[in-house]
Amino acid sequence: MRIVAVTACPTGIAHTYMAAEALEAAAEEAGHTITVETQGSAGSTPLTAEQLAEADVAIFAADVEVRDKERFAHLPQVSVGVKKAISGGDLLVAQAEEAATNHVPASVDAPAAVPAGAKAPAGPGAASKVRAWLMTGVSHVIPFVAAGGLLMAIGFALAGYQINLPDDTPLYETLLSNGFDAGSVTAWGALAFGIGSAAFNFLVPVLAGYIAYAMADRPALVPGFVGGAIAVTTHAGFLGGLVAGFVAGGLVMWIKTWRVPRALAGIMPVLVIPLLSTAAVGLLMYVIVGRPIAAITEGLTGWLNGLSGTNAVLLGLLLGLMMCFDMGGPVNKAAYTFAVAGLSTGSGGALTIMAAVMAAGMVPPLAMALATVVRKSLFSEVERENGRAAWLLGASFISEGAIPFAAADPIRVIPSIMVGGAVTGALSMTFAATLRAPHGGIFVVPLMGDPLGFLVAVVAGTLVATALVVALKTFARRRPAAAVDTGDTTTSSVRETAGATA
Repeated sequence: MRIVAVTACPTGIAHTYMAAEALEAAAEEAGHTITVETQGSAGSTPLTAEQLAEADVAIFAADVEVRDKERFAHLPQVSVGVKKAISGGDLLVAQAEEAATNHVPASVDAPAAVPAGAKAPAGPGAASKVRAWLMTGVSHVIPFVAAGGLLMAIGFALAGYQINLPDDTPLYETLLSNGFDAGSVTAWGALAFGIGSAAFNFLVPVLAGYIAYAMADRPALVPGFVGGAIAVTTHAGFLGGLVAGFVAGGLVMWIKTWRVPRALAGIMPVLVIPLLSTAAVGLLMYVIVGRPIAAITEGLTGWLNGLSGTNAVLLGLLLGLMMCFDMGGPVNKAAYTFAVAGLSTGSGGALTIMAAVMAAGMVPPLAMALATVVRKSLFSEVERENGRAAWLLGASFISEGAIPFAAADPIRVIPSIMVGGAVTGALSMTFAATLRAPHGGIFVVPLMGDPLGFLVAVVAGTLVATALVVALKTFARRRPAAAVDTGDTTTSSVRETAGATA
């Protein structure tokens, strides 16, 4: 059987490529040929027309909307979240076999008729669709946040925090308007901060535009971007961008269902739809939605800035638990999206939340890497190999590096890393470490506020998680051994079980 597949995750860094590797291995083991298009942050090499024509079935393992999905309309399809491909590639290949055998056709616009007796593959539910649309917007925002945040951090490092004091005209704007002085460190700081600020100004429009794009394709880009820009103008911020994106996408989806004369059909996507939808979204954002959401955004910003003491520690603890619960799954992404959303407000409280989220997200792979060094005998050779790679993954804030360990032993691994992540999140908030970049791990530590506190939090959480997972695995090994020592008649089978568990 010839399989084509697309893998994509919100950040386009780790899950995308891990899912591709898992599918390739599963297909090879089952005796099939597979070609995977990885729609990651580094771009992708599209499947060729020949590969699509020869394919028997398509697999989509994605947490965002698959680009150019209409290419696969003639194929039976299996669609799941990207994490399911990582942990169950063999099951997906089996589902693809069933879909291809039943010859269930697929359609982008409407469900096709299913042959009698054939079982149609279940499509994504409403909640899954909404999440995919949202993650599509967030995935396009992240590069802007990363570039803008790091440039702004460099600006602070070179010119000090006075570069953006809340005056009528910030210092960086004054310095740049007076001409660039290449011999001044402060001028270089102002330049970096100015460029970073320009990148940050795109956050909300890009979020809204690509949510709308995920929902209704290219005709929705204009109302989405314009609605996001108006959200910035009305101070509705990130929340306003979310509303603008979903409203623009939904409106364009509705307009595309209109039956129009053939003479108008050709200009609908390039003129009529953008015109009507942009006018409607702009009216809604300016007149109805903008001000109430602006008030909510101001309240959220005030709450973030007012976090201190016990409240801050508890929030850090909760975010740490969420980041380590499913390592890139929905709960992890909820905490991460909350942190990225706060960055658009620029508040001090939001910067501490971003630092806590990144610190906690580094713990799972680092803890498992350390555990494979501390007690090698508790892990298989494959796990020890994964542990060596997990050092770099953890240091780079790629939580997915712990997935192989959690999949092999979830009962002991997941609670351990959750406790470690909670400790890290709470300590990071206690030390008030701040961070403007949404990614980077140790590579952005020099640009943090209180980098020492951040590192202490990461180390502490890693040690706690390592100690717990080693203790739990050791206890699990000793229990079968104790049964053998007390005269259990199934000695050999128990020893085999203990070895398998270890």
